[in-house]
Amino acid sequence: MGLSGPLLDIVILLDSDVMIDLLRGYPPAVAWLRLVRHEPLALPGFVVLELLDGCSNRQETDRLIKFVSSYRVLWPRVEDCDRGVWDFAVGRLERKLNILDVLIAECAVGFDLPLHTFNVKHLAAIPGLATVQPYSKSSRQ
Repeated sequence: MGLSGPLLDIVILLDSDVMIDLLRGYPPAVAWLRLVRHEPLALPGFVVLELLDGCSNRQETDRLIKFVSSYRVLWPRVEDCDRGVWDFAVGRLERKLNILDVLIAECAVGFDLPLHTFNVKHLAAIPGLATVQPYSKSSRQ
């Protein structure tokens, strides 16, 4: 896990909700991942922290660390965090944004990458953020 190599090769930045679907083996998410398996994948560092926060024991933590170890991890830069302060001040009341969602979104904006997420409604408050819904959730069981 970590930032290495040129950023130009990163094309898919994943949000927590997509990662949770993958970890749970949600069939549309797994099928989509198979389709993009040769594309460079990355996670905002705060996504990794959110996922770790959901682990209830050491076994789950170890499983998660192993799962995310193949992903490049990107952290927002200072200017992304500065921008996030203002976007959070506006978006937290209007769109019910939380701090980590803002930092994840600002990381995507800062690296000029679309964020693959289903949290589109809330994240619409972040100027300059492009989002992609990578697979259909209409047949969710």
